[in-house]
Amino acid sequence: QVQLVESGGGSVQAGGSLRLSCAASGYPAKYCMAWFRQAPGKEREAVARIYPGSGNTYYADSVKGRFTISQDNAKTTIFLQMNSLKPEDTAMYYCAARVTAGGDCRLSSLVKYWGQGTQVTVSS
Repeated sequence: QVQLVESGGGSVQAGGSLRLSCAASGYPAKYCMAWFRQAPGKEREAVARIYPGSGNTYYADSVKGRFTISQDNAKTTIFLQMNSLKPEDTAMYYCAARVTAGGDCRLSSLVKYWGQGTQVTVSS
């Protein structure tokens, strides 16, 4: 069983920055980890993904150049650095993980574990 605990959400004005953290425990290696977000009335969408083993990353077009996903040296915590935040970035942000090979965890259907979410609110 993998536990994912997010932190770092909050309220910020447009143009500001926030850094989200996701601490993973309960399994020695994670095949794939990602950040998703869901705004009220909208579907959950992947914003960034990292394969901890290779460091390969993916970004949604809406956040490219503004968000950066990274991991710590122990590969047990991932981060999402969010710069130049916009009101449309307002959402609940979720950490996600897949521990076995066989799919890209930027696809929500292939995510095995979810965090509880952390709220990000960007005001204009």
